[in-house]
Amino acid sequence: MPYLFTSESVSEGHPDKIADQISDAILDEFLRQDPDSKVACETLVTTGLVVVAGEVRSRAYVDIQDVVRRTIQRIGYTRAEYQFEARSCGIISTIHEQSPDIAQGVDVGRSEEDQGAGDQGMMFGYATNETDNYMPLALELAHQLLLNLSEIRHEGKVMKYLRPDAKSQVTIEYSDRHQPRRIDTIVLSTQHDEGVSQERIARDIQRILIPRVKKRLPARLRRLFTNDIRYFINPTGKFVIGGPHGDTGLTGRKIIVDTYGGRGAHGGGAFSGKDASKVDRSGAYAMRHIAKNLVAAGLCDQALVQVAYAIGVAQPVGLYVNTYGSCRVKGLSDGEIARRLLEIFDLRPAAIVNRLKLKNPIFSETAAYGHFGRTPQKKIVLFGPNGQAVPREVETFTWEKLDVVDDIRRAFGI
Repeated sequence: MPYLFTSESVSEGHPDKIADQISDAILDEFLRQDPDSKVACETLVTTGLVVVAGEVRSRAYVDIQDVVRRTIQRIGYTRAEYQFEARSCGIISTIHEQSPDIAQGVDVGRSEEDQGAGDQGMMFGYATNETDNYMPLALELAHQLLLNLSEIRHEGKVMKYLRPDAKSQVTIEYSDRHQPRRIDTIVLSTQHDEGVSQERIARDIQRILIPRVKKRLPARLRRLFTNDIRYFINPTGKFVIGGPHGDTGLTGRKIIVDTYGGRGAHGGGAFSGKDASKVDRSGAYAMRHIAKNLVAAGLCDQALVQVAYAIGVAQPVGLYVNTYGSCRVKGLSDGEIARRLLEIFDLRPAAIVNRLKLKNPIFSETAAYGHFGRTPQKKIVLFGPNGQAVPREVETFTWEKLDVVDDIRRAFGI
């Protein structure tokens, strides 16, 4: 019996995503000056106000106001009529020193490799072969709708009435063999200037945005855009008041958007504003890296991988794998897969940080449109205090690399 599955995404101008981006921009600035910084930064945004709080241990000095204003400017909140604007909003910072009780468990002990986990908890990674980037289809399409809408807004050539806040939602019809058959419903709400009709926005979405999205998709996904799709464009009829003036935003309130859109599972921990000693972040990145390489190696069609830690303890307390019955190696159980993975991957937090190069300031890019399914890229960053900074090349989204495929194939005889 066919069934429906739905995922949503939000734009970089959504209030919760503004908060995430500010938190990660602050984290990146600490890491740029001091790669050993320990940061846990939370942000609240509301009408005309940003509140930053958290715990930091670092040798760096960061101008919080400057980082916040530059982030808001980049997102596009640059007009006073938004009631939240980069140059004029109030900024309150209550960042303080990290607790020594936490530090003693996280700090390096006998050796760097034995650094303890920054907290207890479980983290999940997921991958599926239904898209080229091994992401769930509904979420990938929801992200692509908003990424392209954001590009249109920043280009400023068409749909000039667009404002930064937006949400999307995509419902996919699957066959009883779990294959995507068609797109059933697309919901898209975008903030806009006063005086622009719902009818015009709906027409532009279908005439400008949808063809742009389809053009960038492989043929097998383009065919899912049939004439029978139900569209709900700005279904309330008007979306002028948005962003932090329309709804308070908080760091870490879009964890399903950040991960797999409801596919697989989630351990509950948010990512943004946390350095990689917090396994909420580094553990989840490592699990995505494993799951993606498992599927790319051809071991299975989809994979869910869970790791769990105790605070202050380096070795994980457990590793779990679920291939949903899709394993292609006859007689190989999910439990045996997990056992062999522990021989391939060192899952101590310090080893994850080193393998994925997570002491670099690469996190601002993750804070909108998902932490997974993205393309690794190289960029030049100025490391060190301002006035003494030196350029260095870093790589983003290292956990998306398919660099362990051959190791997995050898280990499992594929």
